[in-house]
Amino acid sequence: MVIGVCSLFPLLIDRLTRLIPIAVALGITFFVSDPAVAKENITYRLKWLINMSTVGDIVAVHRGCFEEQGLTVTLKSGGPERDAIRDLELGHADFGVASGDQVIQAISKGSPVVVIAQLFQKNPLQWVYFKNKIRIDGLTDLKNKTIGVTFGKNDEIIMRTLLVKSGLSDRQVRLYSVRLDYTPFYRGVADLWPVYINTQGVEIGHRLTASGASIAFLDPESYGVFFVANSVVTSKRLLEEHPERVQRFIKGLIKGWTTAVEGTDSDRIVEDVRQYDRDTSRDLLFAQLDQTRALVKPDESFSIGRINVPAWEQTETIMLANQQIDRPVNVGAHLRIEFVE
Repeated sequence: MVIGVCSLFPLLIDRLTRLIPIAVALGITFFVSDPAVAKENITYRLKWLINMSTVGDIVAVHRGCFEEQGLTVTLKSGGPERDAIRDLELGHADFGVASGDQVIQAISKGSPVVVIAQLFQKNPLQWVYFKNKIRIDGLTDLKNKTIGVTFGKNDEIIMRTLLVKSGLSDRQVRLYSVRLDYTPFYRGVADLWPVYINTQGVEIGHRLTASGASIAFLDPESYGVFFVANSVVTSKRLLEEHPERVQRFIKGLIKGWTTAVEGTDSDRIVEDVRQYDRDTSRDLLFAQLDQTRALVKPDESFSIGRINVPAWEQTETIMLANQQIDRPVNVGAHLRIEFVE
C-alpha cells in the first residue's frame, strides 16, 4: 500500500485542529505549516475538460501535494478554444498539458516551450469496432473499410501512418469525417470509430456490451506507432529563471499522479473526480480509473512522468512524413528529462 505524504496532509491538519484548543489550555504551542499561508501562485492549464484523464492533477490539488512544495496551484480546464501552449506564451499560465503533436507544431513556429514530464506512457487513442461485423487480425484487414477520423487532428495522422504501414492507399479505404455524435458508428455507416480508450472507450464499451454487442479495439501501438499524448509543458523562460519552482511543481504533480495510480483508496479518488464529472456514473468512473492507470504506468518498469524520448522522436518523424511540420525541429532538444527520475 503506497500512500504519499500529501495524501495524509488533510488528515494531519484535521487532527491538529482538534488538538489545538486542548494544547492552548495546557500552554503547549504547536508549529505547523498552514496550507493557507502565502504560497507562490501557479496557474496550470489542462489540455481538455477535467475528467478521469486528469485524475493525478486533481489528486495533487485536493491532497495538498502542491501545498507541500510551497505552491498554490489553480487548475484550469482546457477545451477546443483553450490552448495551454498559447496560455504559456501569453503569460496566462505557468504550466500546461499538451499532446506531442501540439508541442512539436508549436516548436516549429518558434514557440519557446519545453516538456518537463510525460503523463501518458501509452496514447489513449484507439479505434472501436464490432467484432461480429468485421475482423481485424492485421492492418491489411483495413482494406475497403470505412474508418472514422477527425480531419486535421492527430487521429487522422495516426491512421494515415497505420495505412502507410499496411501498404494500403487512400483509395483502398474510406476515411469518414467524425463529429461528436457516435450515431454513424452505431448505425454501421463507419466500421471503425476513434475513441479515447480510458474515457469514451469505457463508456461506449459498457453501453454496447450491455446491449449484447461484441466489440474490440484497434491499438496503434500494437503496430509500432507510438504517438505521444498528454505531457506537461512550461516556458523556457520560467525554466531558466526559476528552475527550483519547476522542480517543486513537478515533485508535487508526480506525487499526485503516483497517489492516483498506485494508491489503494480508489473510492476516495473516484469521489475526487466526481466533483468535476457528475455526468459519469461511479461504476464507469471506477472502470475509467483502471484504464487510466494502465496508460500512465503500463508496467512496473515505467516511472510515472518519465519522458519517452524515442516516442517523441517517432512522433516528429510521423509529423514530417504527413507534412504537419515543414522541417525537422529536433524535438529532443526541447525535452527536459532531468525532472523525473
